[in-house]
Amino acid sequence: MKNKKWISLAAAVVLAVTALPMGVSAAKKEEPKLTKVTLNEVAHSIFYAPQYVAIEEGYFKDEGLDLTLVTGFGADKTMTAVISGEADIGFMGAEASVYAYQEGATDPVVNFAQLTQRAGNFLVAREKMPDFKWEDLKDKKVLGGRKGGMPEMVFEYILRKNGLDPQKDMVIDQSIDFGSTAAAFSGDTSSDFTVEFEPSATALEKEGAGYVVASLGVDSGYVPYTSYSAKTSYMEKNPEIIQKFTDALQKGMEYVQTHTPEEIARVIAPQFAETDLDTVTTIVKRYYDQDTWKSNLIFEKESFELLEDILEDAGELKERVPYENLVTTEYAAKAVEK
Repeated sequence: MKNKKWISLAAAVVLAVTALPMGVSAAKKEEPKLTKVTLNEVAHSIFYAPQYVAIEEGYFKDEGLDLTLVTGFGADKTMTAVISGEADIGFMGAEASVYAYQEGATDPVVNFAQLTQRAGNFLVAREKMPDFKWEDLKDKKVLGGRKGGMPEMVFEYILRKNGLDPQKDMVIDQSIDFGSTAAAFSGDTSSDFTVEFEPSATALEKEGAGYVVASLGVDSGYVPYTSYSAKTSYMEKNPEIIQKFTDALQKGMEYVQTHTPEEIARVIAPQFAETDLDTVTTIVKRYYDQDTWKSNLIFEKESFELLEDILEDAGELKERVPYENLVTTEYAAKAVEK
């Protein structure tokens, strides 16, 4: 009897021990496998807060996506990454898709979600100008953006709205690389103004090297500044990935619509470790107050037509492209309904 008891006890121990790894193994099998997606963004900026909320709050993982974020440092580079297949999805100004289409792209890059509805840059002067008017730029030198890029085109669009000729009424220096204009402005006093994104605009103010005197986002009105796009072939092959990606982004959009700038700043702070939380909060509030982010991701037809108006004014549009050729609202519309 004693031997039988020991045999029973030993068997129970063996079963208990062997059951543990089997349970762990079963749990591992139950974990959903994430689908890898590479997103190339035109720049890494607080301007794109809803995207970083979606990353930091785990919305992409919730949708089953393993997102790799790469910064392209320019719409031309981001578009090249998408066309070459180096990136699955591109995040940039929609004008890049128009340029690629004009050049005869056989596999058009189509916009499926719009993130920002205002320009994200600011005009910075050397001195405080509480009564600034756009006419104050007459006969002045301004550090501008790349020819054909949205920052520069929106800037020139505003100038024309205010009766100024960008080519004749001032000197716009377009020779400095994106991201280097703030350093050039503080290091060389030959320019009177510079057009800056955040955090550069706030950094210049903190240094006492410049002062924000106007918001291009406010003075241009609503414009489709940045959107997400992918090659037609990728979207046709992976509609479920595009939908899941859009669903995650929509959650990020809803978060910024229902939370304070302070709450948004705390969530996205890990994406901007080199910037202190107070500065991140200041920048988020600046974008928040000017209604930068859409409540949904639907890229409306009138927005695309306004973009083409801006391209025409800048002399960058050879021929108008039909909205339906470069925009789909299918995914964004479904994301709103969920």
